[in-house]
Amino acid sequence: MEKPKKSFFYYCILAFIIVIALNTFVFPRFAANKVQEVSYDQFLNDMSSQSIEKVEVQDHQIAYTLQDDEMIYTTIPMDDPNLIERLYASGASFAKLPTQQDSLLTTLLVSYGVPILFFVLIYKFFIKKMIANQSGNMMSFGKSNAKIYAKDQTGKTFADVAGQDEAKESLREIVDFLHDPGKYAAIGATLPKGALLVGPPGTGKTLLAQAVAGEASVPFFSISGSEFVEMFVGMGAAKVRDLFKQATEKAPCIVFIDEIDTIGKKRDGAGSLGGNDEREQTLNQLLAEMDGFDGAKGVVILAATNRPETLDKALLRPGRFDRRIPVELPDLAGREAILKVHIKKIKCLESVDLKEIAKATAGASGAELANIINEAALRAVRMGRNVVIQADLEESVEVILAGQQRKSMVISPREKEIVAYHEVGHALVAALQKDSAPVHKITIIPRTSGALGYTMQVDEQEKFLLSKEEAFNKIVTLTAGRAAEELMFHSITTGASNDIEQATRLARAMVTRYGMSESFGMVALENVTNQYLGGDASLACSLETATRIDQEVISLVGQAHDKALEILRENMQRLNSISRWLLEKETMTGEEFMSLLKQQPQPLPPAQE
Repeated sequence: MEKPKKSFFYYCILAFIIVIALNTFVFPRFAANKVQEVSYDQFLNDMSSQSIEKVEVQDHQIAYTLQDDEMIYTTIPMDDPNLIERLYASGASFAKLPTQQDSLLTTLLVSYGVPILFFVLIYKFFIKKMIANQSGNMMSFGKSNAKIYAKDQTGKTFADVAGQDEAKESLREIVDFLHDPGKYAAIGATLPKGALLVGPPGTGKTLLAQAVAGEASVPFFSISGSEFVEMFVGMGAAKVRDLFKQATEKAPCIVFIDEIDTIGKKRDGAGSLGGNDEREQTLNQLLAEMDGFDGAKGVVILAATNRPETLDKALLRPGRFDRRIPVELPDLAGREAILKVHIKKIKCLESVDLKEIAKATAGASGAELANIINEAALRAVRMGRNVVIQADLEESVEVILAGQQRKSMVISPREKEIVAYHEVGHALVAALQKDSAPVHKITIIPRTSGALGYTMQVDEQEKFLLSKEEAFNKIVTLTAGRAAEELMFHSITTGASNDIEQATRLARAMVTRYGMSESFGMVALENVTNQYLGGDASLACSLETATRIDQEVISLVGQAHDKALEILRENMQRLNSISRWLLEKETMTGEEFMSLLKQQPQPLPPAQE
């Protein structure tokens, strides 16, 4: 229930009270600070010393100022016939002023009327601004502020979206309905009221929504969920009402709410004491509006989020968001298609092999792939070329993964040697194991990400499953860098910190999520949350079981480390020769590594007893 608005007379009374208080308590104090009453003999002394600058003689008082003094002195006039002679002798300027008898009406107008009028004008100005309700006005409370694109103004079609064929297929039906609603009305079908696009950041959810509007040639309303959240209670709900009102007037149209999890979180009453805070009011209004409008009019609500598990169940039920469309990370073919879309905007050689770049960017989103193409173009300009070549693309992949090269960084010869053995240890163990990705590149050039070197492995084919043997071999490869340091230098460094973190994470997942532990079997011991934002996991077991999990993880990583040590001991000659070559060249391609590996003699088999 809205509170009754206060009348204009109320604000006038409030302004009158403020003015009286100022005139009574504030302004007289300021005036008193500059006026001082003195005796008549003090006035005579000041005249005798010729320190008076100006005198004003009135019937009821004499006011004067001294030289280099801002204070005003007043005294009561006396019967002094020689006053004019004394003033003339003092050298001060003087004048006699007539007595001013202000009427009561004048006093009220000057002291109270003018200030009240000032407050009234200020009040009317701001009230007029607040009720203007013009789009884009800073004080237009209650307006949705949604960006409105007219027909064909989004500039996007499905041709601009690559690597999301399944998502586009799910959205084509909505486009077809907006084009030909009669075909669906004939059989009694209605348009889905809403479609929820879910997936990791950068996969093209917003681009898909714009492409739907572009394909359907209908107005497109775009707004972020955070724009509904206001400081004033009720403003978010008012914005929702205004958005749906505008959409209904421009139907058929598409309304896109990005990051809907900002206002669509589960209602648990924790927001305030009454459980009815601004965010929940906005969500309640959104639910009511989605129930209220007629889907046959052609208003489609598209929303995007990368945290679907936090959304309120009422928002996801049929009749509101009828469809949930996954927008996942692209596969190998999808990455190649995305690269082709973005590379059309730049000049490049025809010999550029985008498939190799797609292989090296497993797990990259569409936004990251677009950034790789742009980084390659920037590198070509820095190198003084007007076209992009393969080397630009390969280097841009490394920039995205590990950062720019730190050519100015000075590393001591011993540390450089440790880094070389560390990286060759990774590559050697990876190449000598089965079910490991081939080595693509080894480098000991420092990067801005903090890495002093890295070994890049690239699978020949896209893999969606990871066997227990492959997972264990991956941990073996991760521990091989530390193992090489131990064998060659009989010491360990901090350079393996990232390897240890990755190995521990993978070993824990094998035990708690993948059911690859003989001790626990096929039991889920972790719950994964935020699968699209890093996949945070929380244990779902007792403290005793958690202790056993830790022991199992430590044992698994230890076994992998022992295997890495064994492989490197059997191939010490290869480790030494390849590391020396890397120290000299600093960078080694996968082909060069395999050539050096084949040139070295095979380790002798164990002697037969």
